[in-house]
Amino acid sequence: MKHVALIVLYLLSFSVQAERLKDIASVQGVRENQLFGYGLVIGLNGTGDSTAFTSQSFSSMLSRFGVTLPEGVNATSKNVAAVSLTATLPAFSKPGQKIDVTASSIGNASALRGGTLLLSTLKGADGAVYAIAQGNLIVGGLGANGADGSRTSVNVPTVGRIPNGASVERIVASSFNTGDTLTFNLNRPDFTTAKHVSDKINNLLGPGVATTLDATSIRVSAPRDPSQRVTFLSILENLEVKVAEERARIVVNSRTGTIIIGQHVKVSPAAITHGSLTVTIKEVPPVIGQDGTVTGGETIVSPREGIAISPDSGHMFVFNPGASLNDIVRAVNQVGAAPGDVMAILEGLKQAGAINADLVVI
Repeated sequence: MKHVALIVLYLLSFSVQAERLKDIASVQGVRENQLFGYGLVIGLNGTGDSTAFTSQSFSSMLSRFGVTLPEGVNATSKNVAAVSLTATLPAFSKPGQKIDVTASSIGNASALRGGTLLLSTLKGADGAVYAIAQGNLIVGGLGANGADGSRTSVNVPTVGRIPNGASVERIVASSFNTGDTLTFNLNRPDFTTAKHVSDKINNLLGPGVATTLDATSIRVSAPRDPSQRVTFLSILENLEVKVAEERARIVVNSRTGTIIIGQHVKVSPAAITHGSLTVTIKEVPPVIGQDGTVTGGETIVSPREGIAISPDSGHMFVFNPGASLNDIVRAVNQVGAAPGDVMAILEGLKQAGAINADLVVI
């Protein structure tokens, strides 16, 4: 039988899972900040760019070192490339600490291998300078050009990274040490999980210490002294909390044919025809009877099966009453249906109201 290029992952968890609070929530005000900058990479082996803004930046750099070019002469060099710089400033970073920098070509440079980034500033969204970057680039990609115009490349040679290439120059203000409370924000909002977090903290520290604000936020009374607050938070973030089960959801990747079926996805009685495939889901009442003993027998419930037969294609699908969507997808997949057929069947069942789950197409 020809296998269909379809991956079906059925995610089942019959026990409630416990996670550390630090893995499912973050502390409000404790966050990373994105930095951005512009710079010049020099020392390239003829793989730089020839854009007007690179020439202008190069001329401006030379003028700062006292080199004045004649009127009408543009500074051009194939060993120079203009790059955009990006970095992430971790929470509580202090001046003098190092962070990694990524440099990406914004001109027509063919590669940044072997280049050195000149001193450049990294700014935040407020326009203030938070770090200064400089250093040698590490480029994972490789590119080569032939005399006849042919070229080949491995990975991306126009993006490089400078480990510990920037020095932090400014502290980002944080509300961590202010006020009498801390607020935990769940990574995945859920009313049940928020209630579990609040109950876990109150059971440890006493009633009223934690208050649930909504499906995302839990406010906790905390000491004002910074050292005590750090110890207090260290205890809380290692608490194991029962995470609520996710809503029933089906995720379909139309590009790769991947279907992910979440927990609690069930289907109601329905029938759908797609091409030569006919799928019918029936709910057949069970048979109730007694065992063979004369007296003292026990009641036996014998489930009956709903059977669907497609006379056109000869495919027969047998599903027990209350069949799960996993059973249906597996049965349709076994007869050689294409991923598009399975997706169309799922969409039809959803539109008919026969699936009690969210259908997400990515």
